[in-house]
Amino acid sequence: MTDTVQPAPVAWADPQRKSDFDRWLAPLAAEYALRGKTLRAASADASFRRYLRIDAEKGASLVVMDAPPPQEDVRPFVEIARLIQQAGLHGPQVLAADVERGFLLLTDLGRTLYLDAFADASPQQADTLMRDAITALVQWQSQVPGETLPAYDDAMLRRELQLFPDWCVAREHGITWGEREQKTWQQVSDVLVAAALAQPKVAVHRDWMPRNLMVSDPNPAILDFQDAAFGPIAYDVASLLRDAFWSWDEERELDWAARYWDKARRAALPVGDDFGSFWRDVEWIGLQRHLKVLGIFCRLKHRDGKAKYASDLPRFFAYATKVATRYRELQPLLSLIEPLSGIKAATAFSMR
Repeated sequence: MTDTVQPAPVAWADPQRKSDFDRWLAPLAAEYALRGKTLRAASADASFRRYLRIDAEKGASLVVMDAPPPQEDVRPFVEIARLIQQAGLHGPQVLAADVERGFLLLTDLGRTLYLDAFADASPQQADTLMRDAITALVQWQSQVPGETLPAYDDAMLRRELQLFPDWCVAREHGITWGEREQKTWQQVSDVLVAAALAQPKVAVHRDWMPRNLMVSDPNPAILDFQDAAFGPIAYDVASLLRDAFWSWDEERELDWAARYWDKARRAALPVGDDFGSFWRDVEWIGLQRHLKVLGIFCRLKHRDGKAKYASDLPRFFAYATKVATRYRELQPLLSLIEPLSGIKAATAFSMR
């Protein structure tokens, strides 16, 4: 469907970039019968990328990615979009690309994110959506060749973890750790990194979450995959079940994790024969992710002027407190996060 309301003009901070875009789009407008006056904002994300939607003459629409270099590089997106198509998954097709200037013309996957669908979904409808996401994840891990992707290695894991003390502790809360706190952080970081590196490796989307899955046919369509890496098999399961913007009760988390684990075993993915051990891997790599995201959301607020992300910090502190409480090796983390969150370990289990 096309929009009936006249769209607001697309704003360009850089006149030269607008000129480059207009020159790039002109021949494509003729090739795909695009209606230039329908160009409007589709969405933006936590990076410097944004997405524009444009209608074609016969009622279809396409999407433009505007990813300005040097902040963004569209080549990983183009390559992984190709791998997604080869894997038989539903992702955007790249119809045209100017990789030097960061413009892509993409097929339009729709307008309903999983995150939006959950707001009105019944428990049965939510379960259907999550089962589809689990099935697609197993196919992603089975069919996308992870060895071709950047390694989710020691250096990358530690860079991500360092976002927490740099942006959440120091910048957001104005706290300077002393030698004791630094030593505790190093200890916890070493444990989490070692556990992540010990997991079997597959293609990792790194943001397999409701905001990056679109309700579609076939379901789901996959978005925001340009940062995929070769790393821990439980990472994307943790991303799906313990989301940045939506929380489930733990009974449902466990049910969906078990369904994933069963499907993964049937697909000969290396998840092991003990579900308890796999669930521990989900929780531990989830904690690594949640500490990273706490740092990212604070960086978005203070560096990029996107303060809305900080409203979800309590959700991540609750996730982190719950996991750190459960495992003796991770309990030292509690002394570092409690002064920031105000969450007592005993209450973390009741927070949703």
